[in-house]
Amino acid sequence: MRKLSGLLLPAERRAITGLAGLYATRMLGLFMALPVLALYADDLAGATPLLVGLALGIYGLTQAALQIPFGLLSDRLGRKPVIAAGLLLFLLGSVVAASADSIGGVILGRCLQGSGAVAAAIMALLADQTREQVRTAAMATIGLSIGVAFAVAMVLGPLVAGAFGLAGVFWFTAALAALGLPVLWKLVPRAPRRLRHRDVGIDRAQLGRILGRPELLRLDLSIFALHLVLMAIFVAVPFRLLDAGIATERQGLAYLGVMALAFLGMVPLVVVAEKRRRMKAMVLLAIAAMLVSLLGLAWVGAGLWALLAWLWLFFVGFNLLEATLPSLLSKLAPAGAKGTAMGVYSTSQFLGAFLGGVLGGALAQQWGLSAVFLGAAVLVLAWFVVMLGMRPPPHLASEVVALDEDHGDDALETLMAKFAEVAGVEDVLVVPEERLAYLKVDRQRLDEQALARLIDTQQS
Repeated sequence: MRKLSGLLLPAERRAITGLAGLYATRMLGLFMALPVLALYADDLAGATPLLVGLALGIYGLTQAALQIPFGLLSDRLGRKPVIAAGLLLFLLGSVVAASADSIGGVILGRCLQGSGAVAAAIMALLADQTREQVRTAAMATIGLSIGVAFAVAMVLGPLVAGAFGLAGVFWFTAALAALGLPVLWKLVPRAPRRLRHRDVGIDRAQLGRILGRPELLRLDLSIFALHLVLMAIFVAVPFRLLDAGIATERQGLAYLGVMALAFLGMVPLVVVAEKRRRMKAMVLLAIAAMLVSLLGLAWVGAGLWALLAWLWLFFVGFNLLEATLPSLLSKLAPAGAKGTAMGVYSTSQFLGAFLGGVLGGALAQQWGLSAVFLGAAVLVLAWFVVMLGMRPPPHLASEVVALDEDHGDDALETLMAKFAEVAGVEDVLVVPEERLAYLKVDRQRLDEQALARLIDTQQS
């Protein structure tokens, strides 16, 4: 038995680069419509604010419904064929939206884009391609790529739309999907397929205990509300910028400045959350910042600098939550159940995006742009109240220990008690069929020497 550690192998580096690129370009394609669709909807037959909001968020509904089935299909048919099929669906949806002259056609295209729900299959392939000791870093790379994709989309969407119109945005995303296919087949190396990844995939046997944990449900509610609010306000934000004197084709530059400064404002808060163990305080601060910014956006006049300041505050809060919520989930998920917890979390995120688009469109259509921000503020206030009851999370890290092949199943099961006796080991799951032990440890309290002795004893 050995504690897993190590550096990336060349094949792992190739796999991570290729899969992170696939994930990021796909999310880039989904996000690029966010800052421009409402502005260009007047050219689409039958467009109303409600239908524009539906077009923005409909991808989330098909993502939420199909990500688990796609993941299960990848277990049976192979990862790469299923991912390729998802990219082709995304390509088809982009072409349908690019060719549409009505809002109904764009809704259909966005629905098809989301139906290529290969996030779970990509993460499973990533797990196939990487060893346990480097998998956490590999998953973090994927998470970072999504954040970069969002920021780039906010800048690139208005630039492409300004030059080529809304159809140009969807043709661009179609090209991204087409480029993803050779990346998948040529750059990402072959790997043995392993059906179970408790740190990545959903284990249906663990769903009950995940859904029964109030602290994890609070995180699911948080990511749901976060993306609901994000999608809702982009029914209105582009028009606020237009009213403030920023032409459609120049809005990308405004987003560039806001996002860059928001990132700089977020970084020290993340450091405080992680290093000083102030996770709950930083989460509440981020939600409060979003609440204040939404109220400011609801009542702001035509002043450009006030508008940009409120947007900056919103994205400081948004970025802080995007960074801290997955970290919280990793700390709170039971040993060996992070993949299941993340699956529920991701589904909540996509459902939030869908309902946010519908809610934002409905509020704008019924009561105008200010109602969008006020409605979102009411939701954020309720969210803040719910999170007040969250207990300060334990600052636990995950460890994976590989077990010798010659241990019998009974002997492997008895290891759970031995691991639990080590100071600082807060949770443990021994999985005989995987020959792995999943540990949750408090590094400040962990008796590393005792853990090392236990490992050495089992090896001898």
